[in-house]
Amino acid sequence: MKVPFVMTVIGPDRPGLVDSVSTLIAEYGGNWLESRMCHLGGQFAGLLQIEIDEESAESLKAALRELGGDDLEIVAQKSALASAPDCVEVVQVEIVGQDRPGIVRSIANAFSNRDVNVEELSTQCFSAPMSGERLFEAKAKVCIPESCETDTLREELEAIATDLQVDFSFESLS
Repeated sequence: MKVPFVMTVIGPDRPGLVDSVSTLIAEYGGNWLESRMCHLGGQFAGLLQIEIDEESAESLKAALRELGGDDLEIVAQKSALASAPDCVEVVQVEIVGQDRPGIVRSIANAFSNRDVNVEELSTQCFSAPMSGERLFEAKAKVCIPESCETDTLREELEAIATDLQVDFSFESLS
């Protein structure tokens, strides 16, 4: 029987790192399903989901620990293949504005207060094309439960965006 695992990999970035991890997964009969990987703050950071025969799971985890050694941290946790939150609507929220501390906290707090699940979040800082000022961009895909009024959430996020003086968009994906 196949079992799903979610894994994190973090450590000094180097050529061949993804190859090493994927080779081990394949050697133990695992199937690479989904991943997000990047160079972040001088480190390689990866998040991936695999499935593997239940009999091979512990051997793979041991081989991954050995591969990690002292400089690479690899964590593998058994998971579900698909999450099943009580979603009535999926929404994409985007925010762009002058960088300042607290932007993510403000938005995340609004989601949390209304039991909205953040399914994906990506953020980045970059220089504005004309002025060179440091801008912050956040993109979030969120799952809105039945208990949350979408219009009320949108209004609350618009108020936060106004307070933070950032551009804001809210688009239904479902």
